[in-house]
Amino acid sequence: MDIGTRIARAQLAGLARSRRQIVAGPLTGLLSDDDAWYLSGMVASEPGEPFDRDDVPEMLAIVRKAFAAEGRWLSAELIEEASPGLAGVLEANGMTIVSRTPLLVVEPDGLQEPGVPAGVTGSVVSSEAEQAEANAVSADAYEAEDSAFEFRPDPADGGWVVIRHDDVPVASALWTAVSDGVTEIAGVATRHSHRRRGFGSIATAYATRQAFELAGATLAWLTPGDDGSDRIYRRLGYAPKATAVHLGDPGGHLADLR
Repeated sequence: MDIGTRIARAQLAGLARSRRQIVAGPLTGLLSDDDAWYLSGMVASEPGEPFDRDDVPEMLAIVRKAFAAEGRWLSAELIEEASPGLAGVLEANGMTIVSRTPLLVVEPDGLQEPGVPAGVTGSVVSSEAEQAEANAVSADAYEAEDSAFEFRPDPADGGWVVIRHDDVPVASALWTAVSDGVTEIAGVATRHSHRRRGFGSIATAYATRQAFELAGATLAWLTPGDDGSDRIYRRLGYAPKATAVHLGDPGGHLADLR
């Protein structure tokens, strides 16, 4: 199995643990009970398997109807190598391709952890109170009114880390639920007041290490938001192995997709 297919299948399995599925042929909609737009989306149903292009318009209409019934905007994330051609068919049926981004991966022995300055510490979120601290960092970094991620006590279901400078929470990151040894590192956030000081890099490496050691992951992946973060992640040992394609229906949060 190629690495893109492995990651796409693990992504679907991990997301399905906490979301309702709308399986429509080659497409699967995943609806979160939380109405935050970025928690629901669509992926390929059978990564690594061929699909019938003629089925896509009808199946896409089914997913759109299910999302519309709950007032949700539809976005999708595909791995190009696992579902070649699917993004183009979705585009032909009204979705907008926002980006094709390198999908970077690292295994435990390839992780290069940065130096940690004096006064900087990292910890894994282990309580509702600490989760609130991580959420506050994320809300500040992404200029959101709220970031109400729930605390998950089992590391295999995903987890968060908080980086502190002189005991003040300044950065955070998360790993997603582990499936087939695969996890995504996401939500890397640094408070505006502490940017450009390496805290995001420290949070990324620390979250990756904890995903390996606490959650049993053997492969971590992420997608950089821009060239600057791409360079940072590659210095940590992450290397490009596939391509992530982000799409959305017109309107909505197209500008927020990476």
